[in-house]
Amino acid sequence: MKIAFLIGSPNISGGSFVIFEHALFLMRNNHTVVMITTDALSYDMKELNWHNDAKNLSWRTYQQIGNISFDIAIATWWRTFYELHRIQSKKYVYFVQSIESRFYNHTEKPLRKLVDSTYILDIPIITEATWIKKFLYDNYNRHSFLVKNGIRKDLFRHEGEFCQKRNANDLRILVEGPIDVDFKNVMKTIKLCKKSQADEIWLLTSSNVEKVHGVDKVFSRVSIEQTPYIYRSCDVIVKLSYVEGMFGPPLEMFHCGGTAIVYNVSGYDEYIKNGVNGLVVDTDNEDKVIEFINELKNNTTRRDELKKEAIKTAEQWKDWSDSSKEFEEALVVIDKENYSSADLLKINSKFLFDWYVIAENYKNQLKNKKANSHLKRVICWHKKRFPKIYDFIIKKRNNYKYS
Repeated sequence: MKIAFLIGSPNISGGSFVIFEHALFLMRNNHTVVMITTDALSYDMKELNWHNDAKNLSWRTYQQIGNISFDIAIATWWRTFYELHRIQSKKYVYFVQSIESRFYNHTEKPLRKLVDSTYILDIPIITEATWIKKFLYDNYNRHSFLVKNGIRKDLFRHEGEFCQKRNANDLRILVEGPIDVDFKNVMKTIKLCKKSQADEIWLLTSSNVEKVHGVDKVFSRVSIEQTPYIYRSCDVIVKLSYVEGMFGPPLEMFHCGGTAIVYNVSGYDEYIKNGVNGLVVDTDNEDKVIEFINELKNNTTRRDELKKEAIKTAEQWKDWSDSSKEFEEALVVIDKENYSSADLLKINSKFLFDWYVIAENYKNQLKNKKANSHLKRVICWHKKRFPKIYDFIIKKRNNYKYS
């Protein structure tokens, strides 16, 4: 098959990694695969230094695709869903890695509705997590293909080299994630770890940063091949995200011999069993996070038990070849079925996007109206409280404005 992946960005992220693994498998199994982005990659493909294998894929922009036709075009993010109609394809697919409206603040209601509207159109869905599959059915009556993420078992294993060996009596924590994405909650996680009895705190991040307050070692934008050395050097990953699809770092830590402390965020229960292979905390229960860290510091027997069970969980998890084979099988099934045409998709996409623009403009008008109303109240208050000053300012303004 000739397959197009529409992606938002090739830059380092867990979501991009998943897409690349599926795309590479399909390419290696004799499918023609093209990655489509809005902006062209740099000539040396430096955006892909974190995942060198992805440089072997064919990369094009929407403008460069022109009239090329595909068998299947796959949207991988809500924004790319609204770009699907620009690609000539026999079939369209939506790869849903999270409920992405949750990425945005509740004040962004029009935007959240636009994101959620992508689930109502007649486009077949593949998802990576059990909770997403259930959510889509319960809320949108959508059946979807479930393909759980695999893992690079050639890289992530508990035996291998370290950045720095662990001391049996010390507790070294790994915090993972971008520092500038609010729902990843990285800075707050570091703050909580600092309040604990942990001996060291390391940070593995996709953010471009060299030093972070409270962190002993920072690993910024490292390649996927380097990350196992970091995992194997730490005892526990503390990942307190507010939103996830099926997060990979705790599972990678399991494969590298560590355990995890996480919030009860959606998707954690795909492989984390509270008190068995990791520790799960109710979201924002900060005292419990610190308590669990201190427990792992002071009770090495408990720590070792969790690590042992984490390795058992890792051994039972499938690798990427198995996962991507299931992804391929889902595409084969979809290729044989009838779904919406590109023309209908374009009409529906435009209709939904136009409503978003209307709603956003209306929201901004209300916001400006509210701001103007507040400004009027402030002016009235100052006029009553300081009448002479107010009259002086008005006089000066009028002199300037009308002279």
